[in-house]
Amino acid sequence: MKVQEIREIIKLVDQSNISEFVYENEGTKIKLKKPETESVGHPAAAPEVVHAKAAVEVKPVAAPAPAAQKAVEPAKPTAAVIEQENLHKITSPMVGTFYQSPSPDAAAYVKAGDKVTADSIVCIVEAMKLFNEIEAEVSGEIVEVLVKEGQLVEYGQPLFLVKPE
Repeated sequence: MKVQEIREIIKLVDQSNISEFVYENEGTKIKLKKPETESVGHPAAAPEVVHAKAAVEVKPVAAPAPAAQKAVEPAKPTAAVIEQENLHKITSPMVGTFYQSPSPDAAAYVKAGDKVTADSIVCIVEAMKLFNEIEAEVSGEIVEVLVKEGQLVEYGQPLFLVKPE
């Protein structure tokens, strides 16, 4: 078994939810075990790799913490907008890249102060080369655009604040 293959297995186990993995093939045995962690934020200790023929124990450098622990904080609305509790948030239905217009040289679908209906297209979120048009979901006035052109957005991240009619 090649070192690159072992690294791939370590990476896959580290990114998965399994806590222990054992692989045996032609006298080679690999045993990977994640230690129990009490709190989020502590990097997991390195798994052990054991080669049965040579009885050599290899301990690779600790893998970085899983990407799920590195949270991306969404853009925050201004203090004046937070005070208005009756605003509707248009949120991203997927992870992708936010675009305000259908093409770079076209005008934005909406901007602050524009009136929208429930079926008005307000932006595009690109995910895996597919451009998904996002609708307003509510009739009203766009109060604020919370993200910037070309910004990566997360699932459920607020994109716009709308004052419903």
